[in-house]
Amino acid sequence: MGKKRAGKLLVTLGLVSTLLVGVTACSGGDSGGKTAESSDSFNQTGLPIVKEPITLNVLTVRWGNMGDTFTKNTWLQNLEKETNIKINWQVMSSNDWGEQKSIMLASGTLPDIVFGDIAFSDSDIVNNLSLFQPLDDYIDKYMPNLKAAMEESPELKKISTFPDGKMYSLPARLPSRPVTQNQPVINKAWLDRLGLQVPETIDELHQVLKAFKENDPNGNGKKDEIPYSGSGDISMDLLNPFGITDLNGTGMMIKDGKPVYYPTSEEYKEAIKWAHQLFSEGLIDQELFTQDNTMLTAKQQNPDVSLVGFTHQWTPDAVFGKWKDEYVTIPTISGPDGKRYQVGDPNGLSYRRNELLITTTCKYPEAAARWADQFYTNEASIQNFWGAIDTVIKKNDDGTYALMNPPAGTSADAWYWESSVRDFGPKYVSPSFEKNIILDPSNGDGLKLTIDKLGKDYVTIPFPNVMYTAEEFQELPTLTTDIDTYVRTTRAQWITKGGIDEQWDAYIKKLNEMGLERLVTIRTDAYERYNSVK
Repeated sequence: MGKKRAGKLLVTLGLVSTLLVGVTACSGGDSGGKTAESSDSFNQTGLPIVKEPITLNVLTVRWGNMGDTFTKNTWLQNLEKETNIKINWQVMSSNDWGEQKSIMLASGTLPDIVFGDIAFSDSDIVNNLSLFQPLDDYIDKYMPNLKAAMEESPELKKISTFPDGKMYSLPARLPSRPVTQNQPVINKAWLDRLGLQVPETIDELHQVLKAFKENDPNGNGKKDEIPYSGSGDISMDLLNPFGITDLNGTGMMIKDGKPVYYPTSEEYKEAIKWAHQLFSEGLIDQELFTQDNTMLTAKQQNPDVSLVGFTHQWTPDAVFGKWKDEYVTIPTISGPDGKRYQVGDPNGLSYRRNELLITTTCKYPEAAARWADQFYTNEASIQNFWGAIDTVIKKNDDGTYALMNPPAGTSADAWYWESSVRDFGPKYVSPSFEKNIILDPSNGDGLKLTIDKLGKDYVTIPFPNVMYTAEEFQELPTLTTDIDTYVRTTRAQWITKGGIDEQWDAYIKKLNEMGLERLVTIRTDAYERYNSVK
């Protein structure tokens, strides 16, 4: 082991040792073997949750160097006073969490609560079920807010039910989320300079991309325009007009109500042929398959003139730097069959699982469950997604809620992350409540909801974010690594050089030899379990 690696490991061990000592030393005192339910201190309803103060250790992971500013959220601070439960926040950075997590799971010494789905993945939980409390009984007895949410939105229970039929983690429904994922974005300034209309079909898009390449729309006298670009692999978004939609990146789609593996479908074959035509005419960046995101960003944000004509993005202002005002989101492009297919989820891109886990070492699981349930109200949820009322949110006399302007020099999104747990942790905003939330339609979350209207009617039902068994998790890495690599390699070859018709049968044969049938069986079994949850 090299000195640098050894040094890093020692630092990691030191950090985790410190955390584990904190977990052991501070869990609300000796319970004498009594649970909160059997204690006279525990209130099954109402506030405070406990008559005598207790402390719960809550671990959460934040992106990079975000730190713990969210703990100053007024709602969180008031919750401690109202419940009589002090929270000892243990905030970890995502930069170091991978190694720290492995050591923690191996030791079996965990905090009382794990907060946020960034901390533990499905496989982490499934392979360590003995470390986490099944939550079904606690939800039934002590979590009326979550129970009501699951009755209104059954998707919450479907995504959170593990293969053994139990819930080990709590879900979330984020507020004011769109239905569509990435949408088509085009350089409107280029269209206007060339006198072109917004393309609506793949044939019209083809002609627009040719005009972008040939007619110098950026006006610098050079043929340096790149009609379409990307990095590493062709975006599946470009293939949407052929009915290829893959929200969760599994290679699976729902077709006629059944899961199918689309890289062996006729739709995929035709889509790759079309992409090859674009590439052969120079309408797709010739460096797409060899450049990384840094190189792509340099083209998107070229300092002299805009270079890229068409793409798919979350919002049109997402990646183009100083040229962002040249770009607009346009309606979903129709395909050869005249239909439009848009990636997204008709239920909304709102649902999450693994947002809170109660560990088996927690001495007060009933109190922890009741504490977690406080997050499942509309007002609590918006304050834990954007920031506290009177700090980030203004509550109006008419019952609406508006977001305040961020401090000068701070982006709205950065301010929300500083002021709240944001994407992480339990929360639920009822769909009927969302009409009371006022968002600025010109940027951020409000802009996305505005442009969402251009594609929401065409969103297909996605292959869902299903759950796998421990045994399936053991098989999946080898199957997906081999198969995904082969599919990606042949896709690049066919788009750049052609030959898909001649090589198609050999491609299918190779995939079958790699275990494609088993992979599809695993995905399908998980899908059927998901749909069986009531």
